Amino acid sequence: MCGISGIISHKGAAELDEKIRRINGAMSHRGPDADGFFVSEGVALGHRRLSILDLSSAANQPFFDHSGRYVTVFNGEIYNFQEIKSELKDYPFVTTSDTEVMIAAYAKWGAACLEKFRGMFAIAIWDKMERSLFMARDRFGVKPFYYYKDDQQLIFASEIRALLASGIVPRKLDRNALVDYLKYQSFVSPNTIIEGITELRAGTWLKYKDGGVEEKVYWDITKVRRPMEGVSLSDVQQQIRELLYQSVERRLVSDVPLGAFLSGGIDSSLVVAIMSRVSKSKTNAFTISFEEKEYDESSYAELVAKKFGVHHNKVLLRPQDFLDKLPAALDAMDLPSGDGLNTYVVSGAIRKTGIVVALSGIGGDELFAGYPIFQQYQRIRKKAGLFDHSLLGRKALAALLPASNQRFSRMKQLAEAPSASIADIYPIFRSIQNKHSLSRLLPDYKISEGQTLENYLKIKGGDIALFPDFSQVSIGDYLGYTQSVLLKDADQMSMASSLELREPFFDHDLVEYVLNVPDDLKYPRYPKRLLVESFGDLLPSEIVFRKKQGFVLPYDVWLRKDLRSFCEERIKNLAARGIFSESALIKYWDDFIQNKSNIRWADIWIFIVLEYWLEKNNISA
Repeated sequence: MCGISGIISHKGAAELDEKIRRINGAMSHRGPDADGFFVSEGVALGHRRLSILDLSSAANQPFFDHSGRYVTVFNGEIYNFQEIKSELKDYPFVTTSDTEVMIAAYAKWGAACLEKFRGMFAIAIWDKMERSLFMARDRFGVKPFYYYKDDQQLIFASEIRALLASGIVPRKLDRNALVDYLKYQSFVSPNTIIEGITELRAGTWLKYKDGGVEEKVYWDITKVRRPMEGVSLSDVQQQIRELLYQSVERRLVSDVPLGAFLSGGIDSSLVVAIMSRVSKSKTNAFTISFEEKEYDESSYAELVAKKFGVHHNKVLLRPQDFLDKLPAALDAMDLPSGDGLNTYVVSGAIRKTGIVVALSGIGGDELFAGYPIFQQYQRIRKKAGLFDHSLLGRKALAALLPASNQRFSRMKQLAEAPSASIADIYPIFRSIQNKHSLSRLLPDYKISEGQTLENYLKIKGGDIALFPDFSQVSIGDYLGYTQSVLLKDADQMSMASSLELREPFFDHDLVEYVLNVPDDLKYPRYPKRLLVESFGDLLPSEIVFRKKQGFVLPYDVWLRKDLRSFCEERIKNLAARGIFSESALIKYWDDFIQNKSNIRWADIWIFIVLEYWLEKNNISA
């Protein structure tokens, strides 16, 4: 896990050296163990290293292949690098790192090497002979990659703030992308908060040469449909079991101490259980505990820890601890997000124990129908329940439901949806602000703007429709929520503490298989039934059938009391920028303070985080 950066330009070497050091310095938290630079005519590469494999200085980056033709900066892990290494028998390896295997694989197979990689990665490779830059990102977008291109140059980095530190990128807000942020509490790829900065899409590579760009998608989640016919439930369960074991085992490759998040829920408990069975050393599990018994889930985590003999670390936190850490968490955000505080606090607590790598159970809900949206979408698809998708039925329901109520507003949107396709239904379930509130807050709002996700789902709609209904929702989540929010927050909030997170449920072999499982085998008669039953009685029944508690931070109270002056100042400053209707935004805040119009804390928090980020990074509207 590292931070990478680079500049391709006609500027002189001295100027490039100064700029790449400035960019690299802005990402010191991503790699506290070493930094390195390569500067030559027209090119500069930078690297911050968090040492995970081959801790020697020989594995530091930028890294050259044995011929000297290629030089790379690489962020992430290639979990199956030993398998790939065995195919490169003629290469004179000098390290035991996955970085050297990666660049050797590129030297032999070119872009086709990406199809062999199992891992999370962001890669940049400079070809000194061809004078071209090859850039690539992993299939799910676990590792970040941002770039800025104009007529004179291309620069890239693992963080947007690092690109801004170059002094090259104008600090100007992208207003069109802002609509996506207000709807989904983060920015939707390939757009970002800054005008001109693009996020390289997941599963995509880019080649830059002589000012021109070639782009290609090497893995597309909507293209992995392989219908299952005549497969038995027991066969499916066995395959899921084998694939998850394989995924966890792959992610245990490390030369530094590993741990795992253990909440006491199904997903993290399975990851810890498998770790305890395949790891050569005793598993370290970390659980956040709370004094409030109605929120504390550590007793369930303790059940798992005892059953599998793991070393269980409980970290006691109080609501005030979160409040105290809030300023640091906001400072850690590379881009605004409505979530992520929990990950920031947990990651910091784990890193203090000396653990450098931790496995997480995130992604299980998205893959195994763990949210209500899965069954709701299926009911809508079957035209059951309240939803009559005839024109008359949609208009009648829309007329009866007042838009002022959050729940009814969503039902109203569903009733008005032109179809029951994933492109028309999924964004409604995942959006925070609807088109009515956006039109009030943004006087220049156009329905065509902020449609990044919707338009992409429509483009891919024909392929997505070939999958079972539950898998259509999963794909919507992979293209939307997980890339835009879940994985971005996991990366930026863990790396703020120099902790590497690995997510076994985001293994593409596992995901491709489960997406093709029929709905009748995946139907969650109880939470994530298919996943649970694939492992027999591995998990204690108390874990599987317990009522989900979840620690709910008292944001409502904080925003109205402890943080009121802080929030009010941010709201007023944001209202004065000329982006939003000043009167509408101030009224929105006042209504929240007075508990009017069912405005939730999350609805208002995204504005506060946005203004904090704009102020801290000196961004103009």
